[in-house]
Amino acid sequence: MTARIGLFGGTFDPVHRGHISIAESFLNSGLIDELWVLLTPYPPHKQKAHQTPYKLRLDMLKAAFKGKEKIVISTIENELPKPSYSVQTIRHFKELHPDALFYFCMGEDSLRHFHTWKKYREILDECELMVAQRPGETHDQVRDEILRKAHMVEHEPLDIASSEIRKGFKEGKNVSAKLPKSVLKIIEKEQLYS
Repeated sequence: MTARIGLFGGTFDPVHRGHISIAESFLNSGLIDELWVLLTPYPPHKQKAHQTPYKLRLDMLKAAFKGKEKIVISTIENELPKPSYSVQTIRHFKELHPDALFYFCMGEDSLRHFHTWKKYREILDECELMVAQRPGETHDQVRDEILRKAHMVEHEPLDIASSEIRKGFKEGKNVSAKLPKSVLKIIEKEQLYS
């Protein structure tokens, strides 16, 4: 039996309930057996000075998904040569697991900009895409070559962004409802985002 694996990457700074919800939608799609959550070290398109250290983002990620079946947290992108591009990661996994079938998972907002990604055509050559739908989203802007490789999965998105959470902490707002308790505990202990 071929293992079907979804790859879901991000900076997760911090990981929040929206990430957990989208991960559940990917798993509930019936297309994959496992979801591998990949923590990105310093994504080439998001170079910023005040990024939370990798180790703390990893701790939050492990806490958020603790006890969730069929989810694997991976640090592979921190181990591969930098800068870390998605196509490298996919090829690496395919070499390690030649019998597995991989899907590259993303939200519908990422699908719109996918043609701007480094070597996006090579990603399409390597695997299919799995896209969590946003209600009312159209695909007029998305190229046919991308849509042909995209599998849409049902998803009710939560309107949460990591940037808003960081801003909320800075401004002293209560954003705790947007985070798992275990993640909030780490943020408070380490005094992140204040």
